Amino acid sequence: MDDRAPLAVPTLEMVAALAGVSRSTVSRVVNDSPQVTTEAIDAVNRAIAELNYVPNRAARTLASRKTEAIALVIPENTAKFFADPFFASVIQGIAMHLSTTDYTLSMLIAAEADSEKTRRYLQGGNVDGALILSHHSDDRSYKSLASSIPIVFGGRPMSNEGSDNYVVDVDNIESARVATQYLIDHGRTRVATIAGRQDMAAGLDRLEGWRKALAGSSLPADLVEVGDFTPHGGATAMEKLIARGQPFDAVFIASDQMASGALGVLRAHGLSVPGDVAIVGFDNDYFSTTSIPPLTTVDQPSVELGTHMAEVLVRLIGGIPVDKVTIMPTRLIERESV
Repeated sequence: MDDRAPLAVPTLEMVAALAGVSRSTVSRVVNDSPQVTTEAIDAVNRAIAELNYVPNRAARTLASRKTEAIALVIPENTAKFFADPFFASVIQGIAMHLSTTDYTLSMLIAAEADSEKTRRYLQGGNVDGALILSHHSDDRSYKSLASSIPIVFGGRPMSNEGSDNYVVDVDNIESARVATQYLIDHGRTRVATIAGRQDMAAGLDRLEGWRKALAGSSLPADLVEVGDFTPHGGATAMEKLIARGQPFDAVFIASDQMASGALGVLRAHGLSVPGDVAIVGFDNDYFSTTSIPPLTTVDQPSVELGTHMAEVLVRLIGGIPVDKVTIMPTRLIERESV
């Protein structure tokens, strides 16, 4: 039998006694109150380190009504989430920033089947704010949550009317226009496109950018097929383009995943890239570097996008003014497909 007394768990009172200050002073230091002298902060921090004191998060939450938790909501099915490298890069950026704060991150993969449960969770006081990434036309109800908790969208939500939404995004229209213009500047005159899903803002905007470039050069904009941002969707759309029987010498494809699927179809039909057909993609993920040939593509800074989303949300929660819309820069990466 072990007769040793259990070790006492350090308390706020023990820290106060060792530091030679009041319990309320320790509480203010733990909660980062500015109303504490530098000397008191140093004394309390020394006592905390010596005693290995860990603040009671539950008690702090009750006192401050803050959870120190943030939700990342991804309205996609699980298969789509794990197959798309964009999500991993954005999450990396979010986690990097939150690691410098006291906030923890809860990730919710919320397909439409359980979106109502997700909304109840967000409104139930479980988190201080939310990041919403990848949204569709049937996800508009997430916008209404902004009246309940601070929310930042990664990519503009559908039907964004410049209201009270906080958005971090790239300029998909201009980026697609530049990518398409690059093909035109390289002498291509029949430029098709494989657009992304048309219930998503990125799919709509990249299609609009393609049209703008062609209109600016007085070229026809009739060769359009729509995919779903997956390799299979790109392959299916490319089969449809070829089946039209109308010649084309270039394709702007709205994601590198779709471009990788489209390349396999072109090879199967005996068409070379870039000899017969030039390709420009979008994302600059590993699909662009592992494709044969490697893809010329639009680089969107997904890690930085995630970092800035987290920065904006933390500032919102703290009541610090921040711009409603932040547009991250993109650049064209030249490789061997043009």
